[in-house]
Amino acid sequence: MKTALLIVDVQNDYFPGGKMELHGSIEAGMKIKNILEYFRKENMPVFHVQHISIKPGATFFLPDSQGVKIHENVQPEDGEKVVVKHYPNSFRDTTLHELLKKNEVSRLVIAGMMTHMCIDTTVRAAFDLGYECIVAGDGCATRSLGFDNNIITAEDVQRSFLAALNGTFAKVVKADQIYDLLK
Repeated sequence: MKTALLIVDVQNDYFPGGKMELHGSIEAGMKIKNILEYFRKENMPVFHVQHISIKPGATFFLPDSQGVKIHENVQPEDGEKVVVKHYPNSFRDTTLHELLKKNEVSRLVIAGMMTHMCIDTTVRAAFDLGYECIVAGDGCATRSLGFDNNIITAEDVQRSFLAALNGTFAKVVKADQIYDLLK
């Protein structure tokens, strides 16, 4: 079984000073950096996903902005593919599925941002396409949400979405548990 790392939307706008700062982005970014270093050391395939907004009225991930750039902690190296997307689902209208199939990947380690949006939709799509998914739960970040005049804290959003993915759609673990799963 060939495993690849899929890093989703680890872009400047999600970090302090960005236009859509997420709760825990720095901590999650460091976990992702560690996973990335492991994959590079083991010569395992790495795919980066970069969201560029084309939606009218978008306020972040704007083309040619500093915020749309991939964060310095996970900058792609030569040979690592960057897939550009315009929707939350990393597979929708992209070459990601074809690239993974071409590289004979059947299992994905997924980390990135936003847990409740792009991670959720990407993991569910990957599952539907037949991939085995491992999610680095602490390698993801999200934000507080509002619903029905209530604020749901980022911590509760994070736990709820990871809990919903765990089991059927993915195995959700801490970043430092991934290495043992890959042996």
